[in-house]
Formats: sequence, structure tokens, C-alpha cells
Amino acid sequence: MSDTSAVVYQGEPGAFSEEAAIGFFADGRGRTAVPTWRSVFEAVADGTAGAGVVAIESSLAGTIRETYDLLAEFYDRDVRIVGEVTVPVRLALLALPGQSIESIDRVYSHAQALVQADAFLRSRSWEVMTTYNTAGAARMIAERDERRAAAIASPRVADLYGLEILAADVQSGEENRTRFAVLARDAEGALGPKDLDGPRKTTLVFAVRNVPGSLHRCLGAFAARGVNLSSLESRPARRARWEYVFWVDVDAGVDDPACAAALGDLRAETEMVRVLGSYTRAIDA
Repeated sequence: MSDTSAVVYQGEPGAFSEEAAIGFFADGRGRTAVPTWRSVFEAVADGTAGAGVVAIESSLAGTIRETYDLLAEFYDRDVRIVGEVTVPVRLALLALPGQSIESIDRVYSHAQALVQADAFLRSRSWEVMTTYNTAGAARMIAERDERRAAAIASPRVADLYGLEILAADVQSGEENRTRFAVLARDAEGALGPKDLDGPRKTTLVFAVRNVPGSLHRCLGAFAARGVNLSSLESRPARRARWEYVFWVDVDAGVDDPACAAALGDLRAETEMVRVLGSYTRAIDA
């Protein structure tokens, strides 16, 4: 049954994406877990959920390419970024009660978490295997009653699935965070007017003309007006080989006069411009 007030997230209870939903939506609305990032987009697009959260960038591992591709794919279905939230990444090694680090042969987790815990994992000769989700790895071990196995996941997952923490803070660095985009088809309906206040940010994608200096002029449209670009990344355009589109985070809202003027110049220079969202800058969960 659909719940248009619910927030969908990828993974299992205890996943970092659920932490993002809890951190952003302080009103305690219902949360629904779905198996894939695409499932989050589908639920928002077809109206079975009012909002969704998807990982978009890791401070350690970089951008989540699948999310960018899905944002482009679901643009015509009116799915937009309406907010963002960052979640601190604290990882632990979890296993069934009575296990020890010395007894572990294999470790499961999501690929991103394995990258974030790489230094710790290389300290021992474990067999490392990927799963679709960090919390899902912990749940799998618990449901299988799998001995000699451990999961890399949030430490709060241990209590959810009856596991013990064998090692805490196995992530690399103290400032490791994941940024999540909040998705909806109607920003005010999903968030409420009070959530639309504060410094703004805009995410957009554009395709340059294949002529000399085109990208320089596109970026110059913002520089000439003193509008900062906090992120710039290229992705294959998919319509032709070796052609690319550019993803940009702009530190201004589309209603800011300087940003609006820059976007006008950008549209005159490009083959395509799509604004994926203009929203309040990240809060920390």
C-alpha cells in the first residue's frame, strides 16, 4: 500500500540511507526500505512515496555515478533534488556473538564501505565480498547464523540484528561523510515552506557544443558574475561515443539574480541545460 507521506531509502533498517532520512525529516514520518537506488526513484516518480533519499557523494570515495545517471533518467518524470543531508560514516566490524577477529575468514559489505575501510581490511588476510548494502550484510549474517563471517556496517546495526562489535571505527579518516540527496516531485509538499529557508544550492547538467572554447565560455558565465561552482564532473552523454555532459553544483539558488543571469548565458551557449534541483544546502545528520 502506498503512503504519500513516507520516505523511501535504499537498503535495510540501520543503513546509512535510513540515518539520512531520520536526520533530514525530523517530523518522524514513516520510512520504507527498498532494495535499489532505482527503486527509490521509482517510488517518488509514481507517487507511492512523498520523498526519497539517495547517496550522491562520499567524501572519501567520490561521487555515486549511478545516482547521477538516475537523476538524468528521471528528469522527465519530474523527480528533483529538494534537499540534501550529510551523514558521518562510522564503520564497525560486526559478527555473531562469541566470534573473535581471529576466527573471521570472510567480510561482507557494500563496495563503498569496503573502500572506506580498505586500510583496516588490508591488515588481515580476509576474503572480502560485496553486498548490496551495509546493513544488508549484517542482516544476512544474522539470518544465516553464519559463523566465521563478519560485516562492515554502522555500529548501530549490531543491536538491530543481534550481532557484536569486534572492532569499532574501522573507517579511514575522521571526517568521512556521505552526502545524500533528498528527492521529491513537489518540494513544498514534501518538506514544508520552513525547510526551504537558508543558503541555497543548485544542481544542473549541461551539454556543450562541440566547438573550441565552448566549455570555457560556459564556466565563464558563472565566473563573470561571481557565482561559485562547488563541483564539476563530466559523464558520458550516451547519445554518441566520446561525447560528455557536465554536472555542476552551484552555490546559489536559481532565483538569485546573478545565478539566473549566468543560467541565461549558459543556455545560449549549450545544446542542453537541465536544472535537477535548487534547494537548501546540506545539514548534518
